[in-house]
Amino acid sequence: MLTPHPGTYLRFYREWRRLSRAELWADGIVHAVGIVIAIAAGTVLLAYAFGRTAAGEYIAAVFYVISLLTVLSVSCAYNLWPASRAKWFLRRVDHAAIFLLIAGTYTPFLAQLPETLARITIVCVWAATVVGMGIKILLPGRYDGWATVFYLAIGWSGVAVAGELAAIVPETTMWLIVAGGMVYSAGVIFFVWNGLRYQSALWHGFVVSGAGLHLAAMLDLLVVGRV
Repeated sequence: MLTPHPGTYLRFYREWRRLSRAELWADGIVHAVGIVIAIAAGTVLLAYAFGRTAAGEYIAAVFYVISLLTVLSVSCAYNLWPASRAKWFLRRVDHAAIFLLIAGTYTPFLAQLPETLARITIVCVWAATVVGMGIKILLPGRYDGWATVFYLAIGWSGVAVAGELAAIVPETTMWLIVAGGMVYSAGVIFFVWNGLRYQSALWHGFVVSGAGLHLAAMLDLLVVGRV
């Protein structure tokens, strides 16, 4: 069986034993709001994008909605589950799913680039995502600090093609993409601030806000911009 780094599981268990009922309720409410928004806005995105987008674009949008719902659902299960070995397993899946969301978010936007550049950038993002997910699943607890750096590195890797993308997509879309990235990045402060009360609810509030901005960017790009 896969085991965490020595001492990591015990520290993880003690941290979660300290959470108050109020903190768990707050985190649950944030997740519930996020899931409702993802379902509602995702449904609107896919309904109105259908027929307005190319097949590849639409598939990328579907995958984004699925990845967002997956992240929020797994995160909700992990954060509300009682401290146990099962919770440790959910932690691995939850942290791996963050990489999935990053790649799922990037794909619809990178698909707008010229074909060759789009393929190269999408392959690079997904290759990094597979590596990150593999580390989180197969080496639980061993590189948590570096994983946070890796999240940010992949998340901001799009800066390399920002100029090319800005020349293609609407200006509003670009501002929403950047705003979403900044909100996610600001939330990382709370992601690593384990001793703070309501830390988990605050971090997930930033996740929901960042995801909302990126959903708005996709609506602007694939629906509003196609009218």
